[in-house]
Amino acid sequence: MTDARTTTDHHEIRQWVEERNGKPASVPGTSKGGKDVGLVRIDFAEDGDDDRLDEISWDEFFDRFEERQLAFLYQEQKANGEPSTFNKLVLR
Repeated sequence: MTDARTTTDHHEIRQWVEERNGKPASVPGTSKGGKDVGLVRIDFAEDGDDDRLDEISWDEFFDRFEERQLAFLYQEQKANGEPSTFNKLVLR
């Protein structure tokens, strides 16, 4: 794996995800109701339609991202030079 980077910049995260056909998502059953979307993830089209994730808006994703004080750990490209979709949400 090539070097991983970490960011909290919303524009940088959104651009990286959208360049790879990803979308913000939540894990069903993890919400506590109301505006709480529960656990957030990034879902990629290449992974197929994942019935275990629900698409959410970028606003909902970043609200939860800030509320939980998360950072976005990601990899630009694989060792072979292809774009990578490796990412992880970590505590700041």
